[in-house]
Amino acid sequence: MQFDILTLFPTMLEGPLTASILGKAIDKGLLTVNLHNLRDWAEGRHLVTDDTPYGGGDGMVMKVDPVARALSELKAEHPQSRVLLMSPQGKTFQQPDAERLSRESGLIFVCGRYEGFDERIRSLVDEEISLGDFVLTGGELAAAVVLDATARLVPGVLGSSGSAQTDSFSDGLLEYPQYTRPAEFNGMRVPEVLASGNHQAIATWRRHEQLRRTLQRRPELLETAPLTIQDRLYLEKLRSESENPSSENEDQ
Repeated sequence: MQFDILTLFPTMLEGPLTASILGKAIDKGLLTVNLHNLRDWAEGRHLVTDDTPYGGGDGMVMKVDPVARALSELKAEHPQSRVLLMSPQGKTFQQPDAERLSRESGLIFVCGRYEGFDERIRSLVDEEISLGDFVLTGGELAAAVVLDATARLVPGVLGSSGSAQTDSFSDGLLEYPQYTRPAEFNGMRVPEVLASGNHQAIATWRRHEQLRRTLQRRPELLETAPLTIQDRLYLEKLRSESENPSSENEDQ
């Protein structure tokens, strides 16, 4: 899968995008990540990419023409790539977006800077993406997050084919608790069911823990998660226990 990042600070991303799993995937040819300096498409002696806003105001605004020239060239090389603008006004990025974007042949990220960007830049992109209701100094870190979440879903990138399927949010719920050796640490023991060798019992325990943890920490996710009848019955049991703490919890 092809990733192109258009930024004024490409060195910000050289480390995160060439290490660990992403770095190995790049070495294997599963991913291609290109960092492009927007100044390469700027004009004039000083390669200016920003200017003062019409109507006055604080800060500088990213100019539309360097971005337009850059995207025109990048799209000519990869016409099927989808163009994403990192923007606090965009749609909040979630796991289904990562899954959707991982099926694209390529992505081009436009990273904003300064006080904002010329409104006409919006007409040059396919969609705007935000990480949440907070402000970053630029779009580089947001682009890296979206790229990481997307790239790990590309077939072959993760060492285990089932890893992505059991992550938090992959099925609309939080992930179940994980344990490894030692079996006991500071009086805290690994649940016996996980060492039982009974795969059905382990699967049931993990599903129940997903439901329990999601109910406790992110109950709003249960409104849209694909739940079975058994899931809903277990959630009713958990809610009943929370209302009546003296009731016995079979999973503890």
